[in-house]
Amino acid sequence: MRRSLWLSSLATAVIVAVAGGVVGGAPGVTVKIDEWAVPNPGTHPHDPLFVASDGSAWYTGQRTNVLGRLNPATGEIKEFPLPTEKSGPHGLIDDKDGNIWYTGNAAGLIGKLDPKTGKVTEYKMPDPRARDPHTAAFDQKGILWFTVQGGNFVGRLDPKTGEVKLKEAPTRPAAQPEGKPMATRPYGIVVNSRGVPFFDLFATNAIGSIDPHTMEIKVYTLPDPAARPRRIAVDASDIVWYTDYARGFLGRLDPTTGQVKEFASPGGPTSRPYGIAITKGIVWYSESNVQPNTIVRFDPATSEFQTWPIPSGGGVVRHMVAAPNGDLWLACSGVDKIARVRVGAGTD
Repeated sequence: MRRSLWLSSLATAVIVAVAGGVVGGAPGVTVKIDEWAVPNPGTHPHDPLFVASDGSAWYTGQRTNVLGRLNPATGEIKEFPLPTEKSGPHGLIDDKDGNIWYTGNAAGLIGKLDPKTGKVTEYKMPDPRARDPHTAAFDQKGILWFTVQGGNFVGRLDPKTGEVKLKEAPTRPAAQPEGKPMATRPYGIVVNSRGVPFFDLFATNAIGSIDPHTMEIKVYTLPDPAARPRRIAVDASDIVWYTDYARGFLGRLDPTTGQVKEFASPGGPTSRPYGIAITKGIVWYSESNVQPNTIVRFDPATSEFQTWPIPSGGGVVRHMVAAPNGDLWLACSGVDKIARVRVGAGTD
């Protein structure tokens, strides 16, 4: 079932103003939000994916152990069961050959699905501590980079050989004097135009990068100790943007200079910004603790925001991706829906 709704920035400005937010931006910008319900309640779709070659949208069914493929033109959904029970599919990415890769967050593995045959190939982590692969991204050479949140690693997988290498992420001081050092919890990950992966260190106020050759990690400390960057995106100039989940900010990191600039999210300090993507020079993200969840547009050229409510409520948008045509795809986890955000006047 699909639900579609056009929303103008003017109408949203009224809603957000009532909530005490600040709204600005280009007058007349509109978005159309389409939503499709996944077949099984309780699926908890976690990460979305758009495959440009055939126009399909995918999702990870975290609690039903499937990958799902949506045909947006017809609304047809096909689900692919995964061989390892309760593998907790989480992150999702495709390769140039059309294979769909996922992180088995509850089973310590990376999986590859061939949609043509339904065959799944699994790559187990070489260290049992790497129990929860989280988010994945391909670099320009076809190497798959991924984060391991609770296990506190960043990893690389070579699809040609199946070899997996892990690098322990930095730790932070223990909360108690006699305690063990605490994990920094690598979370979202992206690769810039030079093939360098950047990732959030969600349990502390830092962004990390990893050298693709030596696997040495560099840490960029954010100014506020209370910052907790959760998801991450990179723009055409290799500027890193992140959502500060703890403080209600959108952040901008220039890795060349180390300069950080922050922008207060319209929903306020408890808005919990989460999923983020960049398309056509505009930063988009979702506020996960605003009811209903919002889609937020930020224009780096003017430093102005606009927001729109998600019709279904969103149920926490943990991740979003940008399609080549500028559409945004969202996994609305708590309401078991997949959503498409289309910007500007237009038709399907």
